[in-house]
Amino acid sequence: MTALHIIAKGKVQAGYPGGTYQLGEGDVIGICEICSEVHFVDYVVLEDANILTYPMQNMEALKELLRTNPKLIRFFLVSLFRQVNILVGQNTLNEVTCGNLYQELSDSYDHYASLCSRYRIPPRPLQFSEANAYPGGEAPEIWLGEYYQGLLNAYSGEAGKLMLQHMGVTMGILRSGSRDFQKAYASLEEQFQYRRQIAAFYFNASGDDMFDRLTSLYSRLGSGSQDAEPLQMLIDRIIAEFGDDPAIDREAASKRIDSYKQSAAAQEKAAAHTTSKMGLSALDHTILKELTDSLNTILEFASIDPEHAAAFRQHVNTYKELEDKNATDDNVNRLRRQLTAEFNELYAAVFERSVESSYLPIPVRMFLYFGYVDETLAGEANCITLYNYACGMENTAEFGVYTFYDWLLAIYHGDKNPSRNEFDEDYSDYLHKQKAAGNLSEAQFLSLQDDDMAKVKFELENMFPQVNKITFGRVTTFCPLFTKDNVLKDLKSSYVTVSQISKALEMIRKVDYSVFYRESLDYENMEVMGKETIHLEFLPDVILMPNVGVRGVMWQEIEGKKRNTPSRMVFSLFHLEDINATMVRLAGEFRWEMCKRIQGSRWNDVSERSLTSEYFDYVQFYRKNRDLTNDAKEKIKTSLQRAKNSFKEMFVRDYIIWVLFEGTGSPRLNKVARKILLTYCPFPAELNKVMEQNPLFTELIAHQNILTGQKLHRIDVLMQKIRNSGAPIPQTLETERAFISGTLKI
Repeated sequence: MTALHIIAKGKVQAGYPGGTYQLGEGDVIGICEICSEVHFVDYVVLEDANILTYPMQNMEALKELLRTNPKLIRFFLVSLFRQVNILVGQNTLNEVTCGNLYQELSDSYDHYASLCSRYRIPPRPLQFSEANAYPGGEAPEIWLGEYYQGLLNAYSGEAGKLMLQHMGVTMGILRSGSRDFQKAYASLEEQFQYRRQIAAFYFNASGDDMFDRLTSLYSRLGSGSQDAEPLQMLIDRIIAEFGDDPAIDREAASKRIDSYKQSAAAQEKAAAHTTSKMGLSALDHTILKELTDSLNTILEFASIDPEHAAAFRQHVNTYKELEDKNATDDNVNRLRRQLTAEFNELYAAVFERSVESSYLPIPVRMFLYFGYVDETLAGEANCITLYNYACGMENTAEFGVYTFYDWLLAIYHGDKNPSRNEFDEDYSDYLHKQKAAGNLSEAQFLSLQDDDMAKVKFELENMFPQVNKITFGRVTTFCPLFTKDNVLKDLKSSYVTVSQISKALEMIRKVDYSVFYRESLDYENMEVMGKETIHLEFLPDVILMPNVGVRGVMWQEIEGKKRNTPSRMVFSLFHLEDINATMVRLAGEFRWEMCKRIQGSRWNDVSERSLTSEYFDYVQFYRKNRDLTNDAKEKIKTSLQRAKNSFKEMFVRDYIIWVLFEGTGSPRLNKVARKILLTYCPFPAELNKVMEQNPLFTELIAHQNILTGQKLHRIDVLMQKIRNSGAPIPQTLETERAFISGTLKI
């Protein structure tokens, strides 16, 4: 460091790794580098400037300079503060940006690979495994920004006059500021090198990079594809983030970006012309061409008896020719019944072949997922949508959401057991009954016990025909074939996703947090827990049937006879109603059925208090209940008539009100129903605090808090007993305490 320079007039640009900032009149060039032997900041004069130079060989020389020229102190300090503040602020921004870069790169490639898979295009690998997530460096503390801004404000105003008189303070601050500047500079250099490493995967000299992969795919899909817009948005994000980045060769990148934009504009123009002229993009035409003669593709894959194939083909063609496919005359009803029986048999045959085949033609996948059989029946627009969904369909069993095809695969692989039949028999019960009736020999019985395909067929014979019809909603005109006549709402808006199911369940659990919990013994910690019960959560398995429908079904509250297993809820894969409202109804039905399952024959015996027994007693004897006003009794009478005297349906309707209205601060139930629901479907602690401010809930919640306190006391006593024994507290007991107090995290 040999000199400092004060800018008397003009502007100078200071450069740091990855960026620049401007110095103007009164700023000091080099003040931030006084603790360094050399200049490490790049300076460029932007316009004619007058610069005053002050030689400075060391810190003593600087001290002497300021002692003889005290007016310079404010210039030096204010310029130092401003420059340090710029670098510290940039450092904080870069830290956040760098922290996201690796994940963004990974997400970009995943999106690219997913689209390639959807369109059966082999993805080009991108070896970015050597690039790790940003480790973070020795960045300056975040508080330094406010610190130097405060100093800047102080020394720029009257408050700094007193401190300007103390040379020791001045020199200390100059040294400290210079070191903080160097630290920020070094951190920016580290961040810039990391950014350069990541940027090279987006743009590099060879052209074999992420930008090329995405733009090539965009060109291949065509702007008319339904995936073109999100792909284009991803490309535009990359251009905005890296197109003008000093971490890359900007000139080379600029040429490639311009080339892409010109190509994309030409493609959009051509696509618009094609669409206006032909109605469909070139890719759409390719899809429709691939789906030509879908029915024969499906029948050939199934390899069923030629007579059965011919009969089904004939019935499908007859059905296609009907002007009104929802007509209710005898001939049409008979045709729909024939098609339904043949469709179910065909589905079983196609599934059996699918587990033996390494490749499923797209029409076959569409058949298994959506009930699709014919391109004319489905309609062009729907065919394209179904094709794209089928290409990108993923198994979401790990999230508890299954397409019906994936559900059958789970049964086939032994991950799930078949549902109970109409006689409430599970697969094992059914086999024992058949053996006892003499329909099965001992050898057949033993063989079928472990026959995975036999389990699948049990599900197809008992669950599939009923639930497919129920979820469709219009049972009198049900036909399992996918037809455009049944698409009463845009397919994309009615397509059920894991995200929608998860959000619906979360919405319910934020009001009724205990809905999917079951009481159980803690078998892993019996030595310390004894017979103290705990509660375990089993979120439902959601099965999506291959149809377009309007109803959800609470199919089974448990799996077989095991109480501590997920329930089974069923929707159409294309559900035309509101998912949240349907899920709340199913949760209400689950509450009722699960309580009946636990209570057994005493489910309505009020001497053994439970949700069903108290609610049954409330509805049965509402006329004699003194806690109800005459107006409330009339409303109960009307509600019971609407529920067709079904106590379960009455409860489900109250439960819907409980979750959607009472739990959101809009009371609508009478005091007796509210007490029952608060007792057995309690709010979480956080919501309790809000609701107890409402006079309708104050007394009820106060009573509930007393009961909760008693339960917590018992748990605390047990926990203390375990501590005294020297044993660790089981995590399950900690969770049970949170369950009782209503503080579980949803």
